[in-house]
Amino acid sequence: MKNLKSSLLIFLFGTFLTNAQNTIEVEITNFDNNTGVAFIGLYNSEGAFLKTLYKGEKAEIKNRKVVLTFEDIPNGTYAISAFHDADENGELTTNFIGIPKEKYGASNNAPSRFGPPKWKDARFEVRNGETVYQKIEL
Repeated sequence: MKNLKSSLLIFLFGTFLTNAQNTIEVEITNFDNNTGVAFIGLYNSEGAFLKTLYKGEKAEIKNRKVVLTFEDIPNGTYAISAFHDADENGELTTNFIGIPKEKYGASNNAPSRFGPPKWKDARFEVRNGETVYQKIEL
């Protein structure tokens, strides 16, 4: 009976950790000004990165930065992208060859040389009820 109780306790604790909800705190800095808005996207897979949002936020820029929190995030691997929608057209404005005219960035300050940031550089893990902090400099 004692072994059964121990096994049940281990199972329940393991189930709790598997289903733990996490928090991701994001600070985005280096906006040129407070005009326009910021778009922030949270992605939960490589295939969805920069294509299909898991969660998204539109935020007001204050003092040339944005601070926001994604709550109730399941354990997993995620990446964040953000851009300054200075002209408030709802999309990242680019020039005639596709180079962004508005500032943008990604989690881990993933580089964007010769194209958008890569999932492998922007991804990070959240698990076991933790709070993860990401600072993105545009």
